[in-house]
Amino acid sequence: MNSRKTFARVGALVAGTAAALSLGSTPVSADSAKARIDGSTNGYVVNLDSESQTTTLFNLSLEGGNSLRAYCVEISVRVDPSRPLYESPWDEFPNPDSPFHGNRDHINWVLHHGYPAQSLSDLEQTLTEQGVELHNGLSQREAITATQAAVWHYSDGKNIDRQDPVRAGQDVDADVLALYDYLTGESNVGMAEPNAALELDPNSATGVAGERIGPFTVSTTGEITELISELPEGVTVTDAEGNELTAEDIGDGTELYIDVPAEAAEGAGEFSLTATAHLAIGRLFVAEDYDRKPAQSLIVASSDDTTMKAKASAEWKAAPKTTPPEETTEVPTPTPTSQQPPVETPQPSETPQTETEDLAQTGVSAMTPLLIGLGLVAAGTAAILLQRRRKNA
Repeated sequence: MNSRKTFARVGALVAGTAAALSLGSTPVSADSAKARIDGSTNGYVVNLDSESQTTTLFNLSLEGGNSLRAYCVEISVRVDPSRPLYESPWDEFPNPDSPFHGNRDHINWVLHHGYPAQSLSDLEQTLTEQGVELHNGLSQREAITATQAAVWHYSDGKNIDRQDPVRAGQDVDADVLALYDYLTGESNVGMAEPNAALELDPNSATGVAGERIGPFTVSTTGEITELISELPEGVTVTDAEGNELTAEDIGDGTELYIDVPAEAAEGAGEFSLTATAHLAIGRLFVAEDYDRKPAQSLIVASSDDTTMKAKASAEWKAAPKTTPPEETTEVPTPTPTSQQPPVETPQPSETPQTETEDLAQTGVSAMTPLLIGLGLVAAGTAAILLQRRRKNA
């Protein structure tokens, strides 16, 4: 059995390594939201420093069928609609030298205060209150152009050409420049990275049977609608006190545990959560296999409520077997009390005793025959001497 387990573990390691290599080294969680580009809405061509770029508001389709809209945060990298994108934390932006890392909070502010997070009418009102005179209002193309140009200002260090912002006439130039100046002006104080729509941290843990493995902390901007347990019989998802949980018991900040009975054999299992949540503005999407072949990264500008899923797993070892210690019975030493007479220690006899004195005297002594024999010999000797004296006389 041990050799079989060893081969199985080696096989799992090889398979996992192969999967990792096939995806490249871009840090993407298995539970990240996955999206594909399925369309776009163009703004104007904008002049930035010494180059011109088409501005675009992309449409992304999530795996669950929902959609969101996003802007580019890598002006020098081509978009690749054939490759999926995965939701990633800001720290995992794939270009370590990009200005994105130092300006991402300002980018998030642009997205929250630009289009389409703010409607055209709301943006018109904001600019009017600042004394801006728009030309026949603010069009969608003007709003997309100004918002994307403001994002590039922070993500790529690009500045709009103030003498000739776009190639669409002076009225459009003035409107685009007015919104761009607002989004990159003193009002932009930055906004922190938004939380993930649904996340379990950590997504894996280990332990020993007889323990509660965890905690797994839930982060969500929505409502948990389903808890699916794929755990062996007797293993449950609980709170810190061991109370089994349902989807209704779980929300943002809830800590979950995998409760493994002490008698459980070595094993593994997982559970998953489903939530209806709002994928926040400012969430980053990075192309799959970016390290092998870079493709444009996108950042969320607006979204609808989305069905999200996250899962976590655990592995545990069997509880170690313990051998109970041998029981020894101690005989207590009686403690004398005042009611018990003192024990007298026998004194040794002054006259030493021989071993024969210690033996019981039963029957005839063994010396008796010897004494009789000696007596007879003596008597015989005396008789012989007496007879010789008579002859001599």
